[in-house]
Amino acid sequence: MRQWTVDAFAAAPFKGNQACVVEPLDAWPDAAWMQALAAENNQAETAFLLKTGQPNVFGLRWFTPAVEVPLCGHATLASAHVLFSELGLAAAQVTFETLQSGALIVTRAGEGYEMDFPANPPRRIDAPAGLAAALGAEPLEVWAGQYLVAVLKDEATVRALDPDLAAVKVISSDSTGGRGNIGVSAQADPGRPYEVVSRFFAPGSGIPEDPATGSYHCMASPLFADKLGRPSLRFHQAYPGRGAELECVHAGDRVLLRGQAVTVVEGRLRV
Repeated sequence: MRQWTVDAFAAAPFKGNQACVVEPLDAWPDAAWMQALAAENNQAETAFLLKTGQPNVFGLRWFTPAVEVPLCGHATLASAHVLFSELGLAAAQVTFETLQSGALIVTRAGEGYEMDFPANPPRRIDAPAGLAAALGAEPLEVWAGQYLVAVLKDEATVRALDPDLAAVKVISSDSTGGRGNIGVSAQADPGRPYEVVSRFFAPGSGIPEDPATGSYHCMASPLFADKLGRPSLRFHQAYPGRGAELECVHAGDRVLLRGQAVTVVEGRLRV
């Protein structure tokens, strides 16, 4: 059984977000086995693919080192990249059938890929007690949905954050009913090649900080499209030492996520 490690939302190695992708299987393994392999890989996500009766349709599930998640953008991008670039899928697009997020379509787009995901617009809420102290910065606005979203005053504040992750997990979980994750974003500095800068902290999913988070941008895209009056925006996820580039287009109840991917490791599992 082969497995690839892919840097997603990156045009070069050692950027973006890493995902492990296991070659398409004939049947789903036991969930405990998939979780154990994801813990062994110790990447933000390990993606598992299931063959169907159609050559360009696959089942898809995602596991962090700690839990199975309902949606993962970067590991979906990595899975499409493996099918197209490593396994030679001869199709213009691939459809992934998922357990909780419906059908996800990934299309070849120039040197990269375009993913068609459901939009997840957040709702504005009052800042939860203790959030500013937990982040180490005072949010201008706080929004809630699948995750908590903090809008900060500028790019420097986003980049300088060193949050109390244990406190963030509790506050976010109490505010959203979710696992306890939070995205932070601000408008980019003038002259940057992107409009919005973000970071994503996911202690509730066993990931202190995620380098590139497609599911978060399904929330951030409609939020900032409304703020900036533009449906198409470039986002930079500013994970220290890596950085990821996403182009997001808010299209009604969908978000188109565009990015590139690079394979950095090919391996063979002996289990």
